[in-house]
Amino acid sequence: MAAFCRSTFTVFAAKKVAEVGKVKTNDNKKFANISAAVSAGAIQGCAPFPDGIDVFGFYNEIDEKEAQRYADVEITHGRVAMLASLGFLVGEQVEGSGFLFDANVTGPAINHFQQVPATFWGLLGALIFTVEANRVQKAWQNPFQADKLFLLKDDFTPGDYQFDPLKLSAGKDVEWLNDKKLKELNNGRVAMVAISGMIAQELVNGLNLIPADEVLEMGKADALVAMGAQCAGTVDEAACAKAFEAAERVATFSS
Repeated sequence: MAAFCRSTFTVFAAKKVAEVGKVKTNDNKKFANISAAVSAGAIQGCAPFPDGIDVFGFYNEIDEKEAQRYADVEITHGRVAMLASLGFLVGEQVEGSGFLFDANVTGPAINHFQQVPATFWGLLGALIFTVEANRVQKAWQNPFQADKLFLLKDDFTPGDYQFDPLKLSAGKDVEWLNDKKLKELNNGRVAMVAISGMIAQELVNGLNLIPADEVLEMGKADALVAMGAQCAGTVDEAACAKAFEAAERVATFSS
């Protein structure tokens, strides 16, 4: 399956490179379904769904430009999900530290953003606006000149925003680049599922991820309920959960 995915991505990349600087003559090309779009190299299929998966039929009778827009959206959301997943785990490990908003941020990661100062909200909003404005300028056609809204530029490769501040791709060949793009795409897909699970778990039990998971892995479902009753909503919820998990671990090893 990995070989299939790599070859599919190579076909896709070669197709896009050949199109750079050229205006497409067949703007009305349509795909019957997601399998046809994958076969044409417009989007990527990968194990365990080499022909793609489209439960709700979004790709049925879709045109090529719309399929490429979906591909760009998937890559973008995958990148955001990878950052969010990392942020959830790291944020909960450093919460309560003096260097982080004077130790005023605590509890599950789903509640962190509401606790930060308004200045941080403003700075983050400005950063998002700047990034999205740059993204629109690089990727999207002018809506006042295009045939319809939400069209990518003809010479734009989905996900390629020329952002590589560390120059990791400098001097690399096409095979290396395609392999890394495929890994990014697949890791992004996993991250989208992962962050959804993290959010759902914290909404259900109201506890930090790692302490709650470790207590549950000890086979102590009752202890998880007790942790929630004792720690959820406390002033220093993170410290409470970690202390509860440590006490349960000691009790488990002692018995």
